[in-house]
Amino acid sequence: MTRSLRVAVVGAGPAGIYAADILTKSAAESGTEVGIDLFERMPAPYGLIRYGVAPDHPRIKGIVNALQRVLDRPGIRFFGNVEYGVDLKLDDLRHFYDAVIFSTGAEKDRPLDIPGIDLDGSYGAAEFVSWYDGHPDVPRTWPLRAREVAVLGVGNVALDVARVLAKTADELLSTDIPDNVYEGLKSSPVTDVHVFGRRGPAQAKFTPLELRELDHSPHVEVIVHPEGIDFDAASMAAIRSNKQVEMVVKTLQEWAIRDVGSRPRRLHLHFLEAPVEVLGSTSVTGLRTERMELDGDGGVRGTGEFTDWPVQAVYRAVGYLSTHLVDLPFDHTSGTVPHQAGRVLDLDEQAMPGVYVTGWIKRGPVGLIGHTKGDALETVTSLLADAPVLPAAPGREPDAVVRFLEQRAVPFTTVAGWRRLDAHEIALGAARGRDRVKVVDRAEMTDISRS
Repeated sequence: MTRSLRVAVVGAGPAGIYAADILTKSAAESGTEVGIDLFERMPAPYGLIRYGVAPDHPRIKGIVNALQRVLDRPGIRFFGNVEYGVDLKLDDLRHFYDAVIFSTGAEKDRPLDIPGIDLDGSYGAAEFVSWYDGHPDVPRTWPLRAREVAVLGVGNVALDVARVLAKTADELLSTDIPDNVYEGLKSSPVTDVHVFGRRGPAQAKFTPLELRELDHSPHVEVIVHPEGIDFDAASMAAIRSNKQVEMVVKTLQEWAIRDVGSRPRRLHLHFLEAPVEVLGSTSVTGLRTERMELDGDGGVRGTGEFTDWPVQAVYRAVGYLSTHLVDLPFDHTSGTVPHQAGRVLDLDEQAMPGVYVTGWIKRGPVGLIGHTKGDALETVTSLLADAPVLPAAPGREPDAVVRFLEQRAVPFTTVAGWRRLDAHEIALGAARGRDRVKVVDRAEMTDISRS
């Protein structure tokens, strides 16, 4: 007779919910009965989609509808406002569950080691994204004092940051931005946002759709500086072999030769400009870049030609980094948990029985949201292959973990609570002619969810 499984998933963002989705379907196909509990540090689910996607991306936020259907599925429970390492630890999870999948993602900024990067006015993109997305654990104000801003990096996050900085606050009123974010952006004196990439246009990491969205604002002139539009043999090979690269390059080339219009704000795209120093004594007064040239193999080398740009703020968007999880091994260079096909490996490179990873904590913060489905499938396949030999958890009765959290006075939220918060935010928006207004304060979110 096939045994039943009790599985905990730590992290209820896309990666965790996709894992729960695939696990329930795969288990059903194999005749395995499975109960899944998702634990999330935030009072609300959806992780990256709620707190990492720019508010003017309703297309991506629409993924929430599919994720909600998974959370509503019988056999899946959601425990929000529960922090791994604080409210419960690995030993606790192993007591209640036969297997644990960690899907905690990546929300910290990867460092950039150049002089001046720690000056006042130099920020990580992840911090700014958390602010404008209403993350409950970041300050509610943001110092938007700069007229000219530099954004370092040419991925989708860099374009999100640049676009939000350049747009007027009123353009974002149709989104779910909280009141404090609207007021902050409304007071911004910004006129010019400069995006810098150290490599060429064929090596840019943003998607064609993300790029084209830059040009939709009636108040923002997008200017591609033509001196950075250059291609070597590796660039041409990438263009020929990848349709997305071809589309990005075509758009950039067209923008580089068009006449510059008269919109009041400007968003500049610079390629082959490598940041080498943030200028200033106590606060940012400029950015120094070195002109780069393509080396023929897709890489770049410095030319020794430097330019100082008069900016008063710098945002680095050079990648996200995961946080070290208590009781798990961690590779601090890659920012991932060592694993083999999703099975977590201990310091002796042996699989830790019943412990798995998926998503960015597994493979690093690369790729689009949908790419986490492949991670989840591999991890779930490993878990189900291991199922026959996984020891049964001693406290696997479903209500045991509920009693544990209640005894510890953890004010956890549920799917029903999320429905209440969701309805409350929609009602706030309806009162102002908007789709939604996001509640920011953690205690308020929890109180509404638990009311």
